[in-house]
Amino acid sequence: MCGIVGIVGKSPVNQALYDALTVLQHRGQDAAGIVTVDDGVIHLRKDNGLVRDVFHTRHMKRLTGQFGIGHVRYPTAGSSSSAEAQPFYVNSPYGIAFAHNGNLTNAHELKDEVAKVAKRHINTTSDSELLLNIIAHELQNCEGLHLTPEEVFKAVSKVHLKIRGAYAVVAVIIGNGMLAFRDPFGIRPLSLGKRKTEFGDEYMVASESVALDAVGFTFIRDVAPGEAVYVTESGELHTQQCAHQPISAPCIFEFVYFARPDSFIDGISVYASRVNMGRKLGQKIAKEWADLDIDVVIPIPETSTDVALQIALELDKPYRQGFVKNRYIGRTFIMPGQTMRRKSVRRKLNAIPSEFKDKSVLLVDDSIVRGTTSEQIIEMARESGAKKVYFASAAPEIRFPNVYGIDMPSANELIAYGREIEQISDLIRADGLIFQDLDDLIDAVRELNPDIKRFETSVFDGNYITGDVDNAYLQRIDNMRNEETKNEGMQTELSNLEMHNMSQD
Repeated sequence: MCGIVGIVGKSPVNQALYDALTVLQHRGQDAAGIVTVDDGVIHLRKDNGLVRDVFHTRHMKRLTGQFGIGHVRYPTAGSSSSAEAQPFYVNSPYGIAFAHNGNLTNAHELKDEVAKVAKRHINTTSDSELLLNIIAHELQNCEGLHLTPEEVFKAVSKVHLKIRGAYAVVAVIIGNGMLAFRDPFGIRPLSLGKRKTEFGDEYMVASESVALDAVGFTFIRDVAPGEAVYVTESGELHTQQCAHQPISAPCIFEFVYFARPDSFIDGISVYASRVNMGRKLGQKIAKEWADLDIDVVIPIPETSTDVALQIALELDKPYRQGFVKNRYIGRTFIMPGQTMRRKSVRRKLNAIPSEFKDKSVLLVDDSIVRGTTSEQIIEMARESGAKKVYFASAAPEIRFPNVYGIDMPSANELIAYGREIEQISDLIRADGLIFQDLDDLIDAVRELNPDIKRFETSVFDGNYITGDVDNAYLQRIDNMRNEETKNEGMQTELSNLEMHNMSQD
């Protein structure tokens, strides 16, 4: 998962881009980057790390210009090398800088096509660089130095026909303007905003509406699935549907876990959707666990707090905060290795023993992915004196890999893969385990926008909405992941050996 932002302004945009990225930091903690354009010159700063660590005063001073784009990343395809931090840039045609949230499911075949047909070299393993070169190739055929909106939209239409998967994109085209578009299923989110100034209107796109709020832009609407937005350097806004038969099917995991509660995605309040999840799960617990003596409901910070509070209300049980979160530790979900995830859980959360001692507690989390965090937290609850530890997940069992930009590529890493609920409960050492039903999850989100008839729910049911994901594809990405893990392990061993040899000198 990544976060993207783009602004066409009437004054310098470097600070607004920076502020927007800090608000989107939850979408990616691996790397950050900003590109601005000033009088036809690209200014770029990107590196691994959090936004606050990547950009210092000296960098911000160099990021001059009145329009630009930004990106925060954690790797779902390719490596975590700083070379794959975004935005990416190509100098032909025009000079294009580009940022992408999502994942292409046909990247493997596209790479050969780009090399043979477009004669373009891809320097990294990132599908984002690949997508940039596909866009560049389509714009290459346009005449003149100044693009018309019609030419831009025609190019996007051709891109839609070539690529498959999930993608929200923002790009700056030197001497022309800013382009943003969304995949035909609307899997990854994208919002459009506007700010009035004495010098004219400014426009902004961002992965979540909260980024617009943070820098003083007014939310206009969500970019529609398949739609392209083109804002000229002078600030003229143009939009057009560029996909054939688009379908609105946003990723439901955005509402479960990724998006901030103060965001609105496709007309749906993330906060309100989580309240609904809690209500429905609370009703299920009251029905199926009526015989359990639950003393208190405790959330696992932070995404599940709204869900847990609603469960407590449904059960008429006390709601308490039993864990204190260290906000300076990254998400364990995003941690690249199992060992690192295990070590980070104890640094990330600390239990308040008085809230557990001699009590039967119901712990509530947004989801269970690998089970690492859940097992550790249940152990912490027991160490703090809990008599019984029950566990509730606001999401159904995650049994299938995600191929649309969330870091769940290997089924073997998913604790629910091939297991029944009782087996999962035993593995995480819970006294009882209950999951949200998929139909209830869908209803909880759709209640807030009945116009959305379908959601992308492949991690729960294995139905991949793009229709091009089969066992062979899943095996290939699993093999790629294993190879990357093997290479990273070899690099670690070499580094350790080098350090050992240096210590012996």
